[in-house]
This record gives sequence, structure tokens and C-alpha cells, in this order.
Amino acid sequence: MEKLKNNLVMKAIAVFPQEKKISIIEHPEPKLLSGTEIKIKIQEVGICGTDREIARLEYGTPPKGSPYLVIGHETIGQVVEVGSQVSKIKTGDFVVPMVRRPCWHPECPACRSGRQDFCLTGDFSERGIKLLHGFMTEFIVDEEKYMNFVPPEIKDLAVLVEPLTIAEKGLIQVWDIEKRLPWLDVPGAEEKYAHKQKAVVLGAGPVGLLGTMALLVRGFDTWVYSRDPKESVKAKFVESIGGKYLSSRDIAIQKLPEQIGNIDLIYEATGAATISFQAMEVLGINGVFIFTGVPGRKGPIQIDADLIMRNLVLKNQLVYGTVNAGKDAFEAAILDLGKFAKRWPAQIRQVITGRYPITNYQDLLLGPISGMKRVITFSN
Repeated sequence: MEKLKNNLVMKAIAVFPQEKKISIIEHPEPKLLSGTEIKIKIQEVGICGTDREIARLEYGTPPKGSPYLVIGHETIGQVVEVGSQVSKIKTGDFVVPMVRRPCWHPECPACRSGRQDFCLTGDFSERGIKLLHGFMTEFIVDEEKYMNFVPPEIKDLAVLVEPLTIAEKGLIQVWDIEKRLPWLDVPGAEEKYAHKQKAVVLGAGPVGLLGTMALLVRGFDTWVYSRDPKESVKAKFVESIGGKYLSSRDIAIQKLPEQIGNIDLIYEATGAATISFQAMEVLGINGVFIFTGVPGRKGPIQIDADLIMRNLVLKNQLVYGTVNAGKDAFEAAILDLGKFAKRWPAQIRQVITGRYPITNYQDLLLGPISGMKRVITFSN
């Protein structure tokens, strides 16, 4: 390591909003500043749509006083140092850090309760996205309370934890909602789902495919609806894990109920407003619709608002959005990854379609999208 002003430095990938550029930089290596902190050597960092949008300078806010933002929020690391007050994490453990940090407002009950994923003020910060440097670097230091232990046997999959938390948070809320239906509110129903509810996943990207796995292990009869042809790699992946695949090239979304029956749950993972609101029109009786995507500003779209509103009322439907995740969703994601590894050992590893050195950052962040989940590795 070189030294800069008596501080060790490390490599990191950062965006400079004012200069409108992205580059590999030398970033100060962090040190423990309190007894409750831990230092982590980053192993892998996943690339997602958010990273690519920040790389294109569509958003992303550096920490106060910094001209740049180190990006990256999907990661797995190994603990190399712990503070004197750290009690649950030890040196050598593998961990996945949470992304969002609480706002500073004392009157925000969500953040004061450790549920900053439901922050009421909007003044939260997020590592690699808003006001905090991210994980696309060699080392980080953070509080123990934001760490989630990863069993060594799934460390090669743990970079998928954060994107899987999107589905986990949505499904945690789904089960709370399902309790309104008394025949479902029975012990063990969430695991058994003997009634075989039917779910549709919109989109076959990493978030959609991981959501499909999460639905399947809970017993949902799960269909993936995407634009890829039925002969595609993603379609074959869905079918290999026990899901059913429908291509928008072959069947109009309005025809889905004829193919599937009453649709109990729609899990949106496209970020495409038009297809999402069209899907809302075919949601079934007592159905739940989960939004996870954030569309870009592309102008207004036409929707059948009368039909959607009528269905919401007369069919007892519920629609909600979910973003970021709390500790419960991170823990659920780690548990589910273990289940995926046992049930689909080959398929879950196919989700990670490439591991690349830091020098490939331009192609990964600004080049064409390919594969499912691509990862930058820092483990060497």
C-alpha cells in the first residue's frame, strides 16, 4: 500500500458528480473509531441497475465535503478487525452489511426503532447511494449492528443477499396482509401454502429470478412473465427450478388469467410503468400487487384508471411498494439462500454470471447489460 498524508490508501470506484466522471481512485483506508465498529475486507460487490444509473450520473450524493461518492451497495466481506465492544461478530466471520442508515430526526419513530427502511423524514443516508461511501472498495468500517452473519457454506452466494432482501421484505409484508384472510392465518400456513396460491413475477432479471425462488420455496405456484423468448436462458432457468415461464412475445398480459386462473400475487421486478399497470388490471380477487421497480421519468402513460379502481374496491385488492430492507429481511434472505443452495445447488450459482476484476468497471457499469448478476471481486 502507498501512503498519502500518513494514511493508508486503497482502490475504490467512485463517481464525481460535479466533474461528471467515474474512475478508479485512491481512497483513504478506514480505521476503527469506536468500540462498536468492525473492519471488513470486501470480497465481492454486485452490479445492479442502481449502480449503473449512478455511474451515468442520474443521481447519487457524495458525503458532505467530499467531491466523490464511492459506489456499490451489494456486497459480502470478511471481518479483519473488531472493536472492544463488539459481541456477536468475530474476526474471520463473513458478513453482509445493510445499506440504509437512520435519519437524525429525534421525532422519527421508524429510525429511532431501528427501522430506517420505513423512515418518515426522507433524511436517511445509504451507503453507495446517498451521503455515505459504498462498498466498491477494498475495506470498509461500520457498526456491528448493521452486519449480518453469513454461514461459510454460502459465502460464494452471499453477494445475492441484498437484492434478495427486496423480495424478502415484500413477502414479510405479504404474510401480514394475508392474515386478513382467516383460512390462511393458521400455524405453518406460510411454509405449507396447501391452497397453492398463484403468483406472477414480472421480469426475469436478478430481482425477479430471486423473487421467483423465494415464492417457490413458500409453495406458490409461480409464473414468470417477461419479454425474453420461451427458448431463452432465463426461461429455461425458471422452468429448471419448478416455475412456469410465459413470454410477452407469445401471450398478451390481458390473457394471463385465462392461462393461470385467479392471480393471488403479482411481484413486479421490471421498473416499467406501462407493463406494471397493465398487470394490475388482471390481478385476481383478494390479490396483492407489490411494486419494487423505480421507473425513469419518461413522460405520462395511458392506463384504464376506472378498471383498476373498480377492481381494487370490488375484488378486495391491495397494492404497495417496497424499497430497501430492515434486518429481518436480511436475515430471511440469508436463510433462504441456504434453502436455495440445498434445493437448487446448480441453478442458484448460475444467477452469478461472471466475476470480474476492478479494472473492468467501465464495461460493467457503462457498457451493455449481459447475463444475470455480474460481480466485481476484491478477494485476490
